[in-house]
Amino acid sequence: MTNIDIAEYALESLTKAGAEKAACAVSCGRKDEFNIEANEFSLLRSVFSESLSLKAICGGKKGVAVLNKLDRDSVDEAVKSCIALAESAQPDEAEDVAEMIENKDFDQTIGGADMDALFARSKDFMEQVRDEYPKILIEGMTAEFDSGESVYVNSKGVLFSDKSELYHAGAMFSAKDGDISTSFNGYSAALDSLDQPFIEMGMLRVLLDESVKSLKARSIEDKFVGKIIVTPACEDMIWDTIIGCFLSDRSLIEETSLWKDALGTMVADPKLTFRAVPLHKKIIAGERFTGDGYESFDTDIISEGVLKSFALSLYGSNKTGKPRALNSSFGNIEVVQGDTPLEQIIKGVDRGILLNRFSGASPGPGGDVSGVAKNSFLIENGAVTDALTETMVSFNILDIIKNITAISTEQICSGMSILPWCCFDGVTISG
Repeated sequence: MTNIDIAEYALESLTKAGAEKAACAVSCGRKDEFNIEANEFSLLRSVFSESLSLKAICGGKKGVAVLNKLDRDSVDEAVKSCIALAESAQPDEAEDVAEMIENKDFDQTIGGADMDALFARSKDFMEQVRDEYPKILIEGMTAEFDSGESVYVNSKGVLFSDKSELYHAGAMFSAKDGDISTSFNGYSAALDSLDQPFIEMGMLRVLLDESVKSLKARSIEDKFVGKIIVTPACEDMIWDTIIGCFLSDRSLIEETSLWKDALGTMVADPKLTFRAVPLHKKIIAGERFTGDGYESFDTDIISEGVLKSFALSLYGSNKTGKPRALNSSFGNIEVVQGDTPLEQIIKGVDRGILLNRFSGASPGPGGDVSGVAKNSFLIENGAVTDALTETMVSFNILDIIKNITAISTEQICSGMSILPWCCFDGVTISG
């Protein structure tokens, strides 16, 4: 059976078993990858995956089942389990499945894998690092070709399918000079071709340069309030945190988000436009339909400082009465470039940090964040100076996005996100 056949068989079985509403999603994939450890090729393998997720709604009660086998007997057992879970659940009027608007098939294939070229690019990368960065140790690297097909169907007639292919390369590395070594760092990117050497993808060369510079690091002795320039390598610190803590189903359903009534109001500096962009031409194999059965579209989250969209699923929207997001691909984000070159942004910082990586817990409901700046550099009198050892930074995330001093004209695309450098003021920095 094809994936569509499997999904439709499971859907029909759920309906026959008593589901008033039902949805099924099938996903099959193959990953062909090279692994490198300690500067040596260590593994070549192909990994296959398949999964089926079922959702049944009976009398307003939801049951869910997930399995990694697609044979008919396994599907039949999963259907029984899904119905049983629905029958024992508590009713929830917010449970539903997407209405049918327009069914579509999507094709994001790129012509199949060229494993010889992938190996050659990986080998070239290792040789370039060895020759250009003799103090860099590649602790681990993966170069892979991913292909897959996803299908979604539901009892309201929705049918989506998507075939996708992409290359993915990522490396973890540190610098070492005698007895001195740096903290690890890493970078990865999604690619639709192998035309470019891996060392030139995204921010990788910049981070390799900075790892070598970090062999000579110092600590900050005092405590001060200054600016941080958050690089594209540190996307999770600000953008992922905003979505997860203030715009998601959980924060809005539980009413812990300080932005629960802020739609259409100014929540950030007018310089900030922040978008979820799975359809952007620079995003590789982005989401084409959501997990709850809607076609995906690019959407502004914050536009010129104004909150335009929550990150709500169909369930979250029904539960809160607030609008559903137009996609669920909040890993594919773009922060629109500003009008200030990075060099000028740095010149405008009297004292602060160029921040590449942050280690800290998610903020509480009030937005307070505290953690350690890693792989980062001190900025003094408008110039990047020394690499820093473990340095504490603390701030309120909802306050600093209202206090953006500049956004760079430069952007970095990883194939998964498109980000500039952003300078925030009012951050407490201490050794």
